[in-house]
Amino acid sequence: MTDKDMFDDTFPQDRQIGGNHYKDFYIQPYEFISKNDLSFFQGNVIKYVCRYKYKNGIEDLEKIKHYCELEIKKMKDLNDEHSQKRDRSKRK
Repeated sequence: MTDKDMFDDTFPQDRQIGGNHYKDFYIQPYEFISKNDLSFFQGNVIKYVCRYKYKNGIEDLEKIKHYCELEIKKMKDLNDEHSQKRDRSKRK
């Protein structure tokens, strides 16, 4: 097998499906997200921040706001949950 494309599946990080809006970055968003162990919402913020100028403009900026709001809600929910646990442990 001497097909020059035979290794395409071996290095999926060298491919992008659906455009080329990440191709010129020194660090790919997926790599930054993964190596920094970011949450789903944080990762989406990074992804859309990186691509908004090259892909969907204002729509991607709206998505950034939406994922920030979701991350805020998640943090508030976690804080509420921790407060409830503290209150229950104080009553014991």
